[in-house]
Formats: sequence, C-alpha cells, structure tokens
Amino acid sequence: MGAPRFIADQNVGKLARWLRMLGFDAVFFKGQDDSEMVRLALDKSKGILTRDTHIMERKLVTSGRLKALLIVSDQPEEQICQVIKSLGLKNSFRPFTLCIEDNHALEKRSEEDVKDRVPPYVFNTQQEFVECPHCHRVYWRGTHW
Repeated sequence: MGAPRFIADQNVGKLARWLRMLGFDAVFFKGQDDSEMVRLALDKSKGILTRDTHIMERKLVTSGRLKALLIVSDQPEEQICQVIKSLGLKNSFRPFTLCIEDNHALEKRSEEDVKDRVPPYVFNTQQEFVECPHCHRVYWRGTHW
C-alpha cells in the first residue's frame, strides 16, 4: 500500500503545506462545494482532512468508503501532530520531496542550474538543490531543514 494521500479543505489549509514538507501528497481544496471535494477525494483515492463536522456525517464517510479525519485544533502545529499520531505516519516522512506550494514532485538540480537563481551565500554554502518543475521554486537544505 502506498503513502497516504490527502485533500485538505479551507479550514486546514496550512496543514496541507506542512504535510507536503514531510513528503505527503496533500492537495488544498480551494472550492466552496463540499460535494465536489468529496467527489475528488473518491476519484483520486485521497483522504479528507477537515474541521467541518458536516463532512464527517456524510454517509460515504460514516460507511468507511471515504476516509476522513476530523481535525480538532485550529493551530497548524497541533494539526500536523494529530495527523501523524492518528494515522501512524511517524516513520513515513520523505522531507522536501514535494513542492510546498503546489504539491509537484521536486527534481534534483546541479549547482550550475541554480547559480543565478539562489542568493550568493546559499550558492557558496550548499551543494544540493531541488526544483519544482511546475512553479520553478528552488529548495536547498538550509536552516529550515
């Protein structure tokens, strides 16, 4: 079985970014229509992360056909801890393998590829770089790692 995949609704938008930092496929659903989000979750085999109790009452969720986790806290740090603990994800991290902005897989880049796209200090102190092929953001193992 593959790594879990998620759709985070508007109530837990920052949680999607935190999950991406850890290497989990997490789409942020920006729409207003809960039915559309449920359909996407089913079509893409993704679990829903939400603070909306009405989502949890849907027959698809209560029957177990659609996985969903009701997020208790409104604090992103507590939310990520809840997801990791509830789903047993502690040993499944693959940090900085997905773009935190758009969820695309990051690709390795040479120093020469990024020379003019990163600050000079970063270029002089780092050797490994990855880039999102979609939005072209460049990442490296800085202090945030």
